Amino acid sequence: MNNKKLLNKTTNSFLAYSIVILLIAAPLFYFISQYLYIYETDEVLHFHKGAFINEIHEDFTQNDIDLWNKYNHEVMIVPDMGVKKDSIVGKMLYDSVAKEKEPFRVLYAPVTINGKKYTYTERMNVLEMEEMFFSIALIFLFIIIMLLCGIIWISKMTAAKIWHPFYNTLNQIESFEIDKNKPPHFIPTDIDEFDRLNKSLDRLIEKNTAIYKSQREFIENAAHELQTPLALFQTKIDTLAQLNLDKEQSKLVSSLNTDVARLNRLNKNLLLLSKIDNESYLEKNTIILNDYIKKHLDFFTEQANAKNLSIITEFTSTLTISGNPALTEVLINNLFLNAIRHNKKDGQIIIRTLENELVFSNTGQSCALKNEKLFNRFSKSNPSSQGNGLGLAIIKKITTLNGWKINYTFNNNLHIFSVKF
Repeated sequence: MNNKKLLNKTTNSFLAYSIVILLIAAPLFYFISQYLYIYETDEVLHFHKGAFINEIHEDFTQNDIDLWNKYNHEVMIVPDMGVKKDSIVGKMLYDSVAKEKEPFRVLYAPVTINGKKYTYTERMNVLEMEEMFFSIALIFLFIIIMLLCGIIWISKMTAAKIWHPFYNTLNQIESFEIDKNKPPHFIPTDIDEFDRLNKSLDRLIEKNTAIYKSQREFIENAAHELQTPLALFQTKIDTLAQLNLDKEQSKLVSSLNTDVARLNRLNKNLLLLSKIDNESYLEKNTIILNDYIKKHLDFFTEQANAKNLSIITEFTSTLTISGNPALTEVLINNLFLNAIRHNKKDGQIIIRTLENELVFSNTGQSCALKNEKLFNRFSKSNPSSQGNGLGLAIIKKITTLNGWKINYTFNNNLHIFSVKF
């Protein structure tokens, strides 16, 4: 769905309304003007007829009438046509000057001269006025169009200025990251709604930043405090394991040792996430990933032997990146461990190095993982898994910190994790 900008949407609505009004107003103006002109023309015809009657003398003879008709082509006195009252009609009559038929308004009125009935006729050409009103309508249309264009242009210019604080706020909110400790600074505005929006966002960001810092400090402090008792716990379990224990006791100690190992991994991962959040890994070097994978391949092969997994490497290109060595090592380790831990017995792992891309593919469950929560902390696709749900979250954090992109797809029964550098 293509979203529209607020300014364009309001301007388009205004423009549509203006066009509708214009389409109605222009012809309405023309027809009203035409009606008024015809009305005024009829009034003039009645006035002329009244003036003629007032000027008729008792000695006005037939010869006078003939002379009148000879020299007045627009006003004529004709024998009685049976007209009982004044009537005006519109007709197309031949105009000797224009040499074609043109529209006229014609008055027929009964008059009495020397006791004899006649019909008074007068015609008035309305073509010239119609053309004039048509020209006026065009001028009116042109002025309205220019006015609308000017209003729309001014509206856009002023709206861009008025809405500038809103778009500034929107851009800052879009680029804001709560873990960067760089709160947005909204520009002052004298518009009440925008000012209220900015103040509300300031309060919301301040509150959530405080909560985020408190949670991060708690995790960091808790992880640090847990290190000592976990180390002591591990030492005591190792001591117990060296004693002469029966089968049941040895099984219990082994179970405790596994649980403590998981706690240690969880604690180390939490400390790592806390250090990444605090930007403790800012140093970057040039790293050749092919060499690192080859160097540690034997170690991960041993890890994979427990499930009889085969590891296939396809180094089609030398992948050189710029990154922090410690974090890059954690990234590769977690990708390896994720591919091993969530694989099936007698499965395989395929590692590819492409141009600016590292791809880990592995067999596993026969359906795709839920992508929307895949990289969330403590999110596990399999609740019975031995992992703590932080491996992919750490991978996501490392890629985000370095501006890389991690992506998951499921294709040909392979779970594919790719990192684009």
